[in-house]
Amino acid sequence: MNKKIKSTIIAIGIPVVYAILVRMAFGMRLKTWDDYFQVMSTTFLFLLPTIIGALTVYLSSQEKAKSITYRIFTPWVPVLLFLFLTLAWGIEGWACWIMILPVFFLAASIGGLFGGYLKNYKKNDRLNISLLVLLPFLVGPIESVIETIPATYKAYTYIDIDAPAEKIWDNVTRVNEIPVEQDKGYLTRMLGFPRPVKAELNFEGVGAYREAIFTKGLVLHETVTEYEDNKKMVFSIKAYPHEIPSTTLDEHVVIGGDYFDVLDGTYELEKLPNGQHRLHLYSHFKMNTTFNFYAGWWGKWIMKDIQNNILQVEKKRSEI
Repeated sequence: MNKKIKSTIIAIGIPVVYAILVRMAFGMRLKTWDDYFQVMSTTFLFLLPTIIGALTVYLSSQEKAKSITYRIFTPWVPVLLFLFLTLAWGIEGWACWIMILPVFFLAASIGGLFGGYLKNYKKNDRLNISLLVLLPFLVGPIESVIETIPATYKAYTYIDIDAPAEKIWDNVTRVNEIPVEQDKGYLTRMLGFPRPVKAELNFEGVGAYREAIFTKGLVLHETVTEYEDNKKMVFSIKAYPHEIPSTTLDEHVVIGGDYFDVLDGTYELEKLPNGQHRLHLYSHFKMNTTFNFYAGWWGKWIMKDIQNNILQVEKKRSEI
């Protein structure tokens, strides 16, 4: 085998194998083990790709490791291979990968810079690289004892509608079936999330039950807690993970699961000076991870995409 090809296989292959082994170790469902090693952790999300990057450059030739461009971008190759393998084997879902890929790329590049430093200035310091490889198994248990603090976020959206309040409100309280061609949820579609189909309300008033039905078997159970006809409707939202088919959402982003939950929603209809109406829709959702600063940003983006999608349907139907 050509020496250059062999060198490339080693530099790319070993980090990929290491990443798969760490993913398997952190995903094991063993008693007490998963209390210390979890995929939804800062250790896995930030530390693993850093080590992938460091290994890739450290295992490369010293000549290649001198290039800053090589250190920054070559670690992306094992990251992408890791991505495709976990998708192919059903270990991870597409939605999770889209959300974590920017972090993996950035952390892998940082690791690549560090790997280049070890390669060129530490005379192939094998002790440091060995400690780096073991780091997830040392840091994971430490992170596990840090209590996560659930954070609540608000996703706010609105749309202006040129229609009478009564007609708008009829389309708010009950949303008839939404054809595929009316679905404008671009982000949720890209992530493979279920799309909204319809919403059914049994009566108009406090205590009413509303069922928001999505594709792939997802149903949100909503109970009206505050109601003013043609003005305001507040409702609690509950999703039961056991009702959601396992193929609908990745376990790490399932609504009502360990890490993400939608709490409530509010519609408010405001009359504007120009005779139109502004329909406000906002919701509160909860994140429970050690990296809420990042997960919360994605959660807000996803919730706004869902809400904007529903608002544009209600606008179009009200203005007919």
